[in-house]
Amino acid sequence: MLKNHVYLRMLWDSFFQFCGCCVLGFGIYFLIHKNFGVLFHNLPSLTLGNVLIIVGSIIMVVAFLGCMGSIKENKCLLMSFFVLLLIILLAEVTLAILLFVYEQKLSKYVAEDLKDSIRRYHTDNSTKAAWDSIQSFLQCCGVNNRSDWTHGVPSSCPQDQLVKGCYVKAEQWFYSNFLYIGIITICVCVVQVLGMSFALTLNCQIDKTSQVLGL
Repeated sequence: MLKNHVYLRMLWDSFFQFCGCCVLGFGIYFLIHKNFGVLFHNLPSLTLGNVLIIVGSIIMVVAFLGCMGSIKENKCLLMSFFVLLLIILLAEVTLAILLFVYEQKLSKYVAEDLKDSIRRYHTDNSTKAAWDSIQSFLQCCGVNNRSDWTHGVPSSCPQDQLVKGCYVKAEQWFYSNFLYIGIITICVCVVQVLGMSFALTLNCQIDKTSQVLGL
């Protein structure tokens, strides 16, 4: 029975580790090829690439602890895995609440930072490359509309005069896909709860085995 739990935990940890590798890989890709941090002058390090690298690294470390705890049947490692997953889950819930409460302030802050980056478009090559990449990919222009470009509309903007701004378009995409984002978030939380349950179950099985063997 204990061995079955160990194999199940190892399978789950392998999947968790694979997810961590994927997230880390995407983070490195975005960090190298999509340097959007220059658009946020106040927080240049808070980019999608950096966030994904940090999240991916944490997932891999936590999964490694769980895997080693399962293989070695080590209660200390298993409880460390459980506590770390619990902390991550609580952090995610706290972050979701903060984003909901301060949504308008955050939205205003992001829009102002993007407008500020437009002023650096003709003087900073990194900012120029980031804006050209976003506008070409999303088929948008400026933050809210073309009028944001007071010193000349870049060639990366679509020719349509009624084209939407990049921030407006990204916001609309988020709200239109809110259901799918919510489902993915719930699935991630369920996976974490399952991992915590497996760790506690295996920990209890180790205790029972120790009692039977008189250890």
